[in-house]
Amino acid sequence: MDFSYSALRRFPDVEAPNLQAWDATDELLVQRALAAGVGGDEIAVIGDEYGAITLALTDAGLRGIRVHQDLATGRRALARNAAALSLDGFSSHELDASLLGGARLVLLQLPKALAELEEIVDAVARWAAPDVTLIAGGRVKHMTLTQNEAIGGCFEVVQPQRAERKSRLIVVTGRRDVPAQPPFPVAAEVEVPGLSQPLTVVAHGGAFAGARLDIGTRVLLEALAAEQASGLGSQLRRNGQIPPSPRRNDADPHNSSGVVPDTSTAPRDTSTSPTAASTTPAVVIDLGCGTGVLAATYALTHPDARIIATDRSAAAVASARATMRANGVDDRVIVTHDDAGSEIPDAAADLVLLNPPFHLGATVHTGAASRLFEAAARMLRPGGELLTVFNSSLGYRRELSATVGATEQVLRTPKFTVTRSVRR
Repeated sequence: MDFSYSALRRFPDVEAPNLQAWDATDELLVQRALAAGVGGDEIAVIGDEYGAITLALTDAGLRGIRVHQDLATGRRALARNAAALSLDGFSSHELDASLLGGARLVLLQLPKALAELEEIVDAVARWAAPDVTLIAGGRVKHMTLTQNEAIGGCFEVVQPQRAERKSRLIVVTGRRDVPAQPPFPVAAEVEVPGLSQPLTVVAHGGAFAGARLDIGTRVLLEALAAEQASGLGSQLRRNGQIPPSPRRNDADPHNSSGVVPDTSTAPRDTSTSPTAASTTPAVVIDLGCGTGVLAATYALTHPDARIIATDRSAAAVASARATMRANGVDDRVIVTHDDAGSEIPDAAADLVLLNPPFHLGATVHTGAASRLFEAAARMLRPGGELLTVFNSSLGYRRELSATVGATEQVLRTPKFTVTRSVRR
């Protein structure tokens, strides 16, 4: 087989010399699939980050392959790579019966989160063919015995293979019966700063932090609650260093595409700050929303706000939508599956809330946060504000000042820093 893996790109995801669009696990999975002699319409691929598995199989002549990728960046990269290589013969699906129905061979790049793996193997056992074989693979340094145990909950035979090129495959057979009710999503009542009643958080397996409040989000919510209680808003504005922020009054909360209409001529007021108690911003973005805790909390504390929650993870988006329904704000919060809010028009937002990641998969890399800072700068109106929480050791303040505008520290704990950046 002479498929050119090196021709693949990660774009629109972060690209760097130490980041590539495939690894040895992809190649081993492809080799096993071709040796299995299963038709393309009986193959499902899960976790194919940038299309290496799917496109190598279609290049080998298989047709009808079904693929699920959690990340919007991965889906776009697959489409771009397929177009560049003039390959087709596959279809994209969510993690459901349309992906797995009748599948006799499932190829899986092992996910980082154990809960995500549990949801995937339940789905395979629930919907795939009775004689399905699951072949899962990963880099040896990231594989654990608990992954084998999670797989074994839904399958009788779990056979790790000999490692090759620092990757290992696990061949899984013997589908077990699964309970009538899937294990995910899960829900929990969570105490949240700024709310007098617990917030119901709903999470699928692949959603960051699960049905819990991660500590970075908690710190950002504490900053928001303190500001609303004081009504003071930005110190930069009170000092007269930056002009008041314009306000939008006409965004359509029922626009299901998540695209905010261009209303540059809309009436505006000159409120002191989008986060102060004296005003409600017309458009608020929860960028990289995860399970939607920030968006739901803001909707409950600002009943007139128009809010868009967006994330590149399909698991996060499904979780956030369920969180909005559970808290009765789904009529006022639009949740979109998108890459860094790319569908939101320029200068459309008054306030962006951001708790950025500092990993790309299993790699520590600040590129993801930088892309989100750039996205926030693009979607904010002049005078609009970005509230960001980050690990204090990362020192993003200088980058935020350069990318967005004047940046001040709002809150600092021993581990986290919250900053406000005002769009220049």
